[in-house]
Amino acid sequence: MSEHIRTELAGGVLTLTLDRADKKNAITQTMYAALAEAVEQARTDEAVRVLLLRAEGDSFSAGNDIGDFIAIGSQTEKPFDMSVFRFLKALADLDKPLVAAVKGRAVGIGLTMLLHCDLVVVAEDALLSVPFVNLALAPEAASSLLLPAVVGHQRAFELFALGEPVDGRTAAAWGLANRVVPAEAVEATAADLAAKVAARAPNSIRKTKRLMRDAEGLWALMQREGEAFGSQMRSPEAMEAFMAFTQKRAPDFSKAG
Repeated sequence: MSEHIRTELAGGVLTLTLDRADKKNAITQTMYAALAEAVEQARTDEAVRVLLLRAEGDSFSAGNDIGDFIAIGSQTEKPFDMSVFRFLKALADLDKPLVAAVKGRAVGIGLTMLLHCDLVVVAEDALLSVPFVNLALAPEAASSLLLPAVVGHQRAFELFALGEPVDGRTAAAWGLANRVVPAEAVEATAADLAAKVAARAPNSIRKTKRLMRDAEGLWALMQREGEAFGSQMRSPEAMEAFMAFTQKRAPDFSKAG
């Protein structure tokens, strides 16, 4: 396990905690590896009936740790060898229920991983966004299919193209969450839902989830998205976006072709 990923099993519920609050739970490749390992092991562990994803601090996740992602991505000849893709495949393959407790910001993969959750609880004042285009990148985690399927094409395109956040109430109204509650009630509400599902017939639950998802199709799409994401990451547009991000200024794409 990574020092920034904690796991705890109780009552059939495996709780996975993002524990990097000082960095708004931005996810590094080391953290992705730990998450992937935990999800992979949970899939074959009969003691685990439900997985619960939560985070310490005031943000669910700021998304990828940009510096870590650029550093490791530039050194990797085969992008699909990166730990993030191992985690994405684990999400696609997971046939046990996944519950999420979301407070504060959920950015990029902080939002797209919620599309693989079966029950999502968000705080009323949570802010969810997918600012891939703001960084001159492309969608990931099969979100190019799953997000439009949940919120509709026009809303999904606006989320992708403009990168502007939606609050928890809006996210729930659009179908991105099952429950919207005050921030102080998020953890208890998610834990209660996880416990209720854990008490149900486990094989029936797993077969239900398998029938609702096309794991192979999701992974195939994730790989196509990964190719688009990787080509954009090496583009002049992305270089300008990353430079602007580090310099805390607006990007200028007028000369990036």
